[in-house]
Amino acid sequence: MAVLILHYHEIWLKGYNRKFFISKLKEAVEYSLDGLPVRTVRHEENRILAWLDTSGDENPQTITHEAVQRLKKVPGIAYLAIAQEFPPQLDQIVERGAELMLKASFHTFAVRAKRSRKDIPFRAADIHHQLGRRIEEKAREAGQSVKVDLDHPDSTCHVEILNQRALVYTEKIPGLGGLPTGTAGKLVCLLSGGFDSTVAAYKIMRRGVRLCFVHFYGNPEQPGEDSPPIAQKLVRVLTPYQGRSQLFLVPFTEVQQQVVALAPQSLRILLYRRLMLRIAERIARHTRSHGTVTGDSIAQVASQTLQNMEAVGGVATMPVYRPLAGDDKQEILDTARRIGTYEISSEPFTDCCPLYLPKSPRIFSTVGELDAAESALDIPTLVKRAFDARRKEVYEYRAGKVNVQRSEERRSRYETAPAGMVVQA
Repeated sequence: MAVLILHYHEIWLKGYNRKFFISKLKEAVEYSLDGLPVRTVRHEENRILAWLDTSGDENPQTITHEAVQRLKKVPGIAYLAIAQEFPPQLDQIVERGAELMLKASFHTFAVRAKRSRKDIPFRAADIHHQLGRRIEEKAREAGQSVKVDLDHPDSTCHVEILNQRALVYTEKIPGLGGLPTGTAGKLVCLLSGGFDSTVAAYKIMRRGVRLCFVHFYGNPEQPGEDSPPIAQKLVRVLTPYQGRSQLFLVPFTEVQQQVVALAPQSLRILLYRRLMLRIAERIARHTRSHGTVTGDSIAQVASQTLQNMEAVGGVATMPVYRPLAGDDKQEILDTARRIGTYEISSEPFTDCCPLYLPKSPRIFSTVGELDAAESALDIPTLVKRAFDARRKEVYEYRAGKVNVQRSEERRSRYETAPAGMVVQA
């Protein structure tokens, strides 16, 4: 039976709130492993342990690999390991640990042991010396030449002594880090389909935030370049990081046509972004979220100069979070490749922001200038009509798969409820 050891790091800083964060992490681990033969998941001595019952499977490595791949997407796990469990007895640890090490090929090695029990009749140093010597002996018997290297070993035998068990493993697998999903509240992310907003979503989700996604779309420039399918693919990739996602698809063509007809050409993109922010805030209140997330990176494009971000954000009545503000493009692209969204965002699609793009977009604008440009527009009506035209899709990650439920939301369900009545979004 394989034992998965899950170590957390940042949760240690939470003081009296630590139990809340640990319970959320344990809940996320159980949710992620749904559908696999998990015997039990337990929080034990500052780590989470999950036992996989692979006894009846012809290929237990496949199950273990699947469990690890799922857990690598759970926020809050600093690193994990696949361990073997023994009684906390020195002779067993030495013999079985050496057998485990010799399954791999290496020239240099180290032994790292730590114990939470202080009443056991041996020390961590005893494990280091005796297990290290036994590894050398068994390697020599197998015709291998190995030596100890404590600084840069090819392989390391890790031993963790708990109250009732000893856990031995040879590889630490990096986790996602951050904080467990749902511990920091909910935000709405403006998802364009490009690289930036997707990476911004990933970075925010690692901080324990659950995201709802909003995608604005217009008419495609070429057949087959509709943007909603791109947004849907991206949400499928991002959903395993938080278990469940809502995607709101909002038609934006009518809004753009009004801006093109009635507002100065050089300010079009900035006015688009202002209207998107207002609509996203309406959805944020609808979903009981606490603000919005954008993929803005300072000075990457004309609309993202400090002056323009200030002018666009001047209409915000809720906090706007910009996790990529200090990232350069290469950092963003590297992260997109790592999380598996790069190829999707590289597919051809029509981004509604560049539609009707002015020849010389304004680089430096002010709140007053944009307020004046909007005076010709019926902002409340545009926001309301776009909000009412939204479509919602719910993505749920269960048993290693993402399932989608699509529905046309009924505005009356949310806006005609009696005062004081709580309606589940």
